[in-house]
Parts: sequence; structure tokens; C-alpha cells
Amino acid sequence: MFIKKSHISRRAALRGLGATVALPFLDAMIPARTAFAKTGLGKVRLSAIEMVHGSAGSTAIGIEKNLWAPAAVGRDFDLSPSSLQPLEPYRQHLTIVSNTDVRNAEAFNPPEIGGDHFRSSATFLTQMHVKQTQGSDILAGTSLDQLYAQRVGQDTAIPSMQLSIENVDQAGGCAYGYACVYTDTISWAAPTKPLPMIRDPRAAFDQLFGVGATAAERAAQRNADKSILDWITVEAGRLKKTLGATDQARLSDYLDNIREIERRIQKVEAFNTSGEIREMPEAPIGVPDSFKEHVRLMFDLQVVAFASDVTRVFSFKMARDGSSRAYPESGHPGPFHPTSHHQDKEEKIRDFAKINKYHVSMLPYFLDKLKATPDGEGNLLDNTMVLYGSPMGNSNLHNHRRCPLILLGHAGGKLKGGLHLRAKDETPMANVMLSMLHTLGLDDMKSFGDSTAPFDLNAVSA
Repeated sequence: MFIKKSHISRRAALRGLGATVALPFLDAMIPARTAFAKTGLGKVRLSAIEMVHGSAGSTAIGIEKNLWAPAAVGRDFDLSPSSLQPLEPYRQHLTIVSNTDVRNAEAFNPPEIGGDHFRSSATFLTQMHVKQTQGSDILAGTSLDQLYAQRVGQDTAIPSMQLSIENVDQAGGCAYGYACVYTDTISWAAPTKPLPMIRDPRAAFDQLFGVGATAAERAAQRNADKSILDWITVEAGRLKKTLGATDQARLSDYLDNIREIERRIQKVEAFNTSGEIREMPEAPIGVPDSFKEHVRLMFDLQVVAFASDVTRVFSFKMARDGSSRAYPESGHPGPFHPTSHHQDKEEKIRDFAKINKYHVSMLPYFLDKLKATPDGEGNLLDNTMVLYGSPMGNSNLHNHRRCPLILLGHAGGKLKGGLHLRAKDETPMANVMLSMLHTLGLDDMKSFGDSTAPFDLNAVSA
């Protein structure tokens, strides 16, 4: 059989009136007689997720009871006592790094004392001590996600995207002499360039799929009660005729996923404009009142973006410091921030652990979707690095010692997974992030934040 060298470009997209839908990875994108490894398609994706307020496991009682980190290091660890228990089905994709500190989030001078909540988020992915100011002369560092985006972003339509769950559009000063921008975002393109985060799933959807050039055009499309897929039906049908059976099924599943996300956003918008009483009346109309549904929509958007290679880099802020949101589904009805101030009482620490566990329980949904999405010779979970953690440790003390930190995914085969690594006392979290950057291909970086040395993410003991 004569094998042609022609193939579909990885940058190919389906275009219609006011919509652009990039394609998922297809076998037809690999030139004949070309090994997948030589195509350059298997780039590692990064999703960096912050959860504020530390963890119950960072307290003395939490360490003793293994409320975050398991008792055993290495591979034979038991997750059942900890807030990480929901990740048991993905233990082979899980790398736990316990006992690291974020010293740059601490107060360096007396005027900074008390301002931990207003430094933490800006420090998380930069691992830098931020300048105390309520003015425009802000200063932090370039964040891990943006260092990676600056290397791989030129190959994608969108270099990176920043998502959030809670309101992060405050301006000016917050408290303790810090500008609100420090707690509003975790992504910094440069030490003086914080990046805004998108809270509204509709806004993220429109950005990913090029829906409408202007706000008026986007509103007109929504009012027309049409799906973006209606605009690309002819092109999609024409493309399917040129594909093999496997690619046809893969394209259909991908478009179905986009339509399902869009349908859920439309359902949220319909409820939020119906006149029914909302739990969060101040939120944009595309934001669900349900925390779970909001998080899942944001995870779904990340998966379709990774699948289509529209972007390879996301940061995701799942809460805002000082948040008093309640999560009754966690089994504890109390508000988040007050619950985090547990006075070091075991009963209250365990209440806080319930909230920690509930937040972690959001992750398997994301991992399921990544694992179910083909990517080259494997799936997206094989080729993704998910970072989940907090720059705070014991929130009752506002300290930044023994902070919670886990990695998920195999990062293109560079992370073994199935490991609990306990760092030596006073190890900077920046050491782990330096090694993450090396894992992502930034081998030329010699330091990051207050790092002292790379941290072996595949060692059986650390």
C-alpha cells in the first residue's frame, strides 16, 4: 500500500461564524512513518491549583493523627486517616511531598505581622516574599506556571489561562498594608505583572473557543439560543468523511464534551436570570451557586483545552484567603476561614479536616476526565502535571511550615507516582517547585524563589 506523507496540522481548527474550535489530537495528525515521539505533540500540560488556609494536617495533632500526610514514606502508605483518602483510586498517579516550608510567606518585619493571608497567594507559585504596599508599586516574582508558559506558550493559541472560584476583582488596598492584587491571583508574568483570573465559566468558554469578537457579538449568540457547534456543523461533517473510524469517534466524543459543557453553562445562566433567589447574587450570571458544579465546569474546560492544545498551562485558585464560604457537603456546616482558626482543639481540627477532605474530593473528577482523554500513545493524565497545595500550614497560627503539597499525573513519564516523600525539616517548598520546573524541561534554571537545591521527586526516600 502506498502511504502518503500528508496529515492534518495540529493547529487545524473548525471555524464558523464567530466561533473557532480547535481539534483534539487525532491519529491523522501524525505523518506516515513518523514516530509519535518525533512529532512534538506530546507536550506536558500543567495545572497549578491553590487551596488557601493550609490544612488540619499541619497542626501537631494533625501530624500525629496523619490528617494530611500518611505515616509511612515510600510506596506503602495508608491514605485512609488523611484528607487525601479520596485520591486512593489514583495512588499510582500521586506524589505526596510533605514537610516543606514557605518561609517567604512569613513576616520579615514587624509591620508585616498579621498579613499572612494577604501575602500567601502571591507567594505560592512565585516562592518570593512580596513587597508590602497598598499602592501600584507591587512586587512579587514570576510564577512557576508563567515560567513554563513562556517556554511553551508560543506553540499554542493561548499561552496560559488563569481560573478562580471566588471573587478576585477587588482593587486598591486590602488589609495589613497589602494591595488586594496579592491575594487576588496566583499567576505573575513578571514580578510587577499579576495576571487576572477568570471566575465566570462562560467567559473562559468564550475565550477558549473564540466565541464572538466583541461582547455584543457574544451576547447576540447567547440570545440566539444556539450552540457554537451549530456554526461548525458543515465543517465538522466534511472533516469526519476524511477520517478513520477511531478518529471519527474521538472527534465526536470531543465535540459532545464541548456541547455538554456549553449546555451546563446555559443551564446555570438560565437559572441565574430566572428571578429565583441566588445564594451568590453578586456573582456573574455564568457562575453556579454550587461550589461543586463550578469547580467541575472549570476542570472540564481545562480538559478540553488540553485535549485541543489550545493551551498547555492553567492556574486555578479554588478559594480566596479569608473566605467564609460554607461547604455543607463536607459534613461540617461551618464557614471556611473561621473553621480554620481551630484554637488547636482536636474536635475543631477534625472539623477543618473535613473541609480539607471535601476540597481534595474535587480532584478525582478532574483526574477521571484526564485519564479518559486520549493523548498520543497514552492519555492526558499520563502527560499532565497537576500541582495541588497551599502556601499556609497551620492556619490557626498563620504559619507557613509543613505546608500541604501533592502532585498528580505522570508528566510525560517523568513522574513515577505512588510515592510519599517526606522532606527534611526546614526544606523550602521552592526546592520541589525547582524540580517541577526541571521536570517540565526548564533544566537551565538553577534556582527558584528561596530554593537551596533540587528535590528528587522520584526518590523512595528524601
